[in-house]
Amino acid sequence: MASATRLTSLDDPRLDVFARLTDHQLRARVEEERGVLVAETRLVVEVALDRGVRPLSFLVDERHLETCADLLARAGDDVPAFVLPHDQMERLTGYRVTRGLLCAMERPAPRAVCDVVAGARRVALVEDLVDVTNVGALFRSAAALGADSVVLSPRCADPYVRRALRTSMGTVFTVPWARAAEGEWPRGTFDLLREAGFACYAMALEPDAVPLDDPSLLAAEKRALAFGSEGYGLTRAALDACDRSVIIPMAHDVDSLNVAASSAVAFWQLFR
Repeated sequence: MASATRLTSLDDPRLDVFARLTDHQLRARVEEERGVLVAETRLVVEVALDRGVRPLSFLVDERHLETCADLLARAGDDVPAFVLPHDQMERLTGYRVTRGLLCAMERPAPRAVCDVVAGARRVALVEDLVDVTNVGALFRSAAALGADSVVLSPRCADPYVRRALRTSMGTVFTVPWARAAEGEWPRGTFDLLREAGFACYAMALEPDAVPLDDPSLLAAEKRALAFGSEGYGLTRAALDACDRSVIIPMAHDVDSLNVAASSAVAFWQLFR
């Protein structure tokens, strides 16, 4: 069981991982040759532990120490659980910690695109999303609505950022995903999918785009859906690498939906 240690100073260097390291520094920090992620909320930590993600240390609001006891019991005796008063917790992090629990964990080893695509029938392709909450929301929809795996472009926001993990409700740990290599996106990645029998559809406002409920889209047994960045959508190279473009018909002169919403609609129609 993780050993509880009550701290009196916010300057304790053991707290750096929870508040004073940037996402880039966390990724680069070496813990047995891997970086570190910070999971927030009981649910996300529980899902991560269920998937075998290794805890490194906990930070617990003293008001939630008793309710977190079962999670702390799942960690080894060598894993510290730092306890702070509620007001000190917020002072340290600068935000209200959901359910008063953070856990620094070893980042899972990265996977190859070919591995997460093997055996899949429904794949989400995500190019250059910037907002980590959108990444988390897309993963949650992907998990709930039938995606077998997710493939990210090299510059897509990190799914292991704390806010992405929280928004995803831990599904970043349950949906297999991989990041494409710089030289393989988009053409090499899309070609790999096509060789595996996938039809690749771009969610994009192209002149020749077909409505999402077009019956012909269901003809392909294996389907991959590509989503672009919040600002400019899919790049021209990604659009050209796809077989067809697809749109969600809109009313009231609305141009498009946020990628978190549009991905949920598209998954429901083509992945369920």
